[in-house]
Amino acid sequence: MGITIRVVDGADRGRVFDALTPPVTIGREEGNSIQLNDERVSRYHIKIQDDHDRLVLTDLESTNGTKVNGEEIQLRILRFGDMISIGRSVLLFGSREQINERLGDIREDIREAAGTIDPSQLPDASRSSSFDFELNWGKNSDGEPELEPMDPPDLPERLSPGQAAQLAELIEYIHIRIRYLLNAVQTEGKSERMIVEQQEWQSLMDLQARLAEYLRKVVEPDSPY
Repeated sequence: MGITIRVVDGADRGRVFDALTPPVTIGREEGNSIQLNDERVSRYHIKIQDDHDRLVLTDLESTNGTKVNGEEIQLRILRFGDMISIGRSVLLFGSREQINERLGDIREDIREAAGTIDPSQLPDASRSSSFDFELNWGKNSDGEPELEPMDPPDLPERLSPGQAAQLAELIEYIHIRIRYLLNAVQTEGKSERMIVEQQEWQSLMDLQARLAEYLRKVVEPDSPY
């Protein structure tokens, strides 16, 4: 099972690590699978390994600890879309496609429990595997599911240094505001349920990941990440 991790906050924000094969270690030291430039991250901070088709995160007795979805952990089974906090860095676990699949499973479970909608009767578009479709799955005024299409915009080209600095400042402002919102999210007891709806929370996480990637491209256009 390939692992994808996106850095959505911290010194390395905007970096994307994909097609990683477990076991994967993350830390400050050069020998890790993912090396982070974060002085609050331990030399070898966490390890992600495959155990009977489940990906298990282990805190390697780090100095400052590890949180998953805002909760302190020592050992945790990871699910696509989980937010991992180590030091000053925030990592998003899973590719957009993997998170999309999990969101689809959650949606189907809710429908089956409620017994309100037969997935086979939905239009083809609503069974799409598009991540942008899943993030924009909403309801109309009658409470029926509907699609609100949205394509992410491209970055402007041929910016002068001053224009690039202005755009970076704007994205930085939005990025910080979203950080405050994410820090306010709390888990409910030991369950996976969030105070906000899972899909809305995941949409916010994906937006922050996109902004982090945009910011790195603007500030470091030659960066391979």
